[in-house]
Amino acid sequence: MELERIPVDISSCAKTYADGTRGLLPTTLHVEPGEVLALLGPSGCGKTTLLRLIAGLESPDEGSRIVFGDQDVTDRPVEQRGVGMVFQSYALFPQMTVEANIGYGLRIRGVAPAEERRLVGELVDLTRLGGLEKKRPSELSGGQRQRVALARAVAVRPRVLLLDEPLAALDAKLKESLRDELAELLRRLHITAIHVTHDQQEAMAIADRLAVMSAGRIVQIGRGEDLYRAPQHPFVAEFLGRVNRLQRAPDAVAVGVLHLGGAAFTCPPAWKAHTTLLIRPEDLEVGAPQAGWGAATVEQRTFLGDRVQLKLRAEGQPLLVADVGRDIAFRPGDSVGVRIDPDRLMTSQEFA
Repeated sequence: MELERIPVDISSCAKTYADGTRGLLPTTLHVEPGEVLALLGPSGCGKTTLLRLIAGLESPDEGSRIVFGDQDVTDRPVEQRGVGMVFQSYALFPQMTVEANIGYGLRIRGVAPAEERRLVGELVDLTRLGGLEKKRPSELSGGQRQRVALARAVAVRPRVLLLDEPLAALDAKLKESLRDELAELLRRLHITAIHVTHDQQEAMAIADRLAVMSAGRIVQIGRGEDLYRAPQHPFVAEFLGRVNRLQRAPDAVAVGVLHLGGAAFTCPPAWKAHTTLLIRPEDLEVGAPQAGWGAATVEQRTFLGDRVQLKLRAEGQPLLVADVGRDIAFRPGDSVGVRIDPDRLMTSQEFA
């Protein structure tokens, strides 16, 4: 099934509610044709507001502009925008079969029965629902219901696919398996898609790029791996995973080092003037006490299956968290060495 692949361009798009609340600050965003872009952030950050503006379910402030391909849709109602939507609940019709659910949008648009059957058959094959055509939603697994909802959304050949927290209601184990399935389906569809979620792992697994949002604005856009490894904003560093905050006294700042457990580590040139730096738990190296390493004491050990989490007390720093291999033998009360690769340090201050 061939679907149109178009860019989406959002310019100075904002939303102010009647009571004066700013749901979304002026936002500019470009989505490539066929790209899956995730709007990621905590509750209340503006991601759902932005999705509803793109869909046409909310009216933006004056001066906002939303363009699908070469068509300005800013003032068009939702039914004239050519969007498909997949919701958290999937919103399938319980009394209808799989094929009837998928073909519903085609029927209400007056598509001929033979053409409807052809298109539904293509989507059944594409979403791997063969053999389930006569089943009802109550007879399907969570993953199968998700595929039906996605097939129904794209049956009418939308120009843009919008997904609003499609996995939020699932338990952790099911969510993990379905996010991979959803990612594969979206790649096979080759459709421009915008996916709203508060789940970092879900966003990184499914989307080509992430737009991380906080307090009504986008703070950084990029590939998940790039945002995780090189965040340009402290909120991004802390939202995409966990971080330790490392403090630097004025004397350490003056000579361009970071003191940790009695050892001095050289700061990267870009961070030399910063009084607080960040490092992820997996980037703290822990081993036997040795020359050139900082000294620390293990305060807590937690076995997490695939890894061990250690809480460490080191001179001159807050309590640190380190993720280490699951076979490491250190226990509470043990003295250990800790080392930092300066290239793994991140800033705690927003870039200019």
